Amino acid sequence: MRKAFLLAPVVALALAACAGAPPPEPPAPPAAPPQPLAVVGHSSVLEFGPVLLASTKVPPGTVGTASGGVPNLWNATDSQLSSGVGGRTASGSAPVTEGIADLAGNAGTQTLRMSLEHPDARIVMTVTEGLYRIVARPSAGISTIADLEGKRIATFANTSAAVFLSEVLKTAGLTEADVAITSLTAPAGADALINGEVDAISIWEPDSERAVKALGADVVTFRPEGSYREIYSLNAKAGDLADPAKRAQIVGFLREVSAGCRAAEDEPAEMQALLAERTGQDQSLIAESWHHHRFPCALPADLIDVLVAEEQWLADKDGRAPRSREELTGLIDASVLEEVRTP
Repeated sequence: MRKAFLLAPVVALALAACAGAPPPEPPAPPAAPPQPLAVVGHSSVLEFGPVLLASTKVPPGTVGTASGGVPNLWNATDSQLSSGVGGRTASGSAPVTEGIADLAGNAGTQTLRMSLEHPDARIVMTVTEGLYRIVARPSAGISTIADLEGKRIATFANTSAAVFLSEVLKTAGLTEADVAITSLTAPAGADALINGEVDAISIWEPDSERAVKALGADVVTFRPEGSYREIYSLNAKAGDLADPAKRAQIVGFLREVSAGCRAAEDEPAEMQALLAERTGQDQSLIAESWHHHRFPCALPADLIDVLVAEEQWLADKDGRAPRSREELTGLIDASVLEEVRTP
């Protein structure tokens, strides 16, 4: 009885303490799932293939793809590509997505152009290299590159295809002023060559291959050894790469894109079928033009050299001074690829 009596004050004090304590905090609500990663690339190009395939391999609702390019990182406009180009409109000539993209595929020329106003652009992975060629008609008097002098040539102004044309002309001692250039989209350029409205084209695949097949015996192509190549990369914003959560999403998806590059080289049929559906091009045509691409999913050792040359070409067009090599190097973020390759 004495033991119970002695415990009574202790129990009373404990009950009083409990009565004055604040109620326990309710459990925190579960974190909202991250927004799907928004990834864009122009719907008319084959270079987007590894990205497109990767988007089908990730869990549903984690990645969304749409037509667009580097301007979509800021939902910016691009009047240079959406005006002054004749013929059938290229799908995705101007930004077509709504909202802001997290990753955007484009050739280096477009990254350079947009980074003048948006220096936070960052190249994080080169997905595809496009091995361009000049396609011409011998019936127009063209059998060598030098024969292009004075001829009508279609290319897409302000793009890597136009840079390629300029570089090829140099091999014969010619400049762009020595030919009559018409700015046309890739589909319109191929149509113009097939219909005899121009004498040659400098555009990407598969429209170059479409023109080759349509011209039959009346065709000649030029790609000098060591020619300039398109470097098609995925781009992000520096701020997104500095955000741990967003960066983790980007890195995770780029690992899947790397697997897409291996598939593009080893087993491309599934990717080609996806591209046929997306571009509206015949799958057999895509397959026949496939060897005009490489799929490194890397950062090429000469990437900065190519950017410097492209920057000089673009600066000459714009009538401005080119940015320095050091400034252009700042547009490349190699740390992302290092993280992608870290087990």
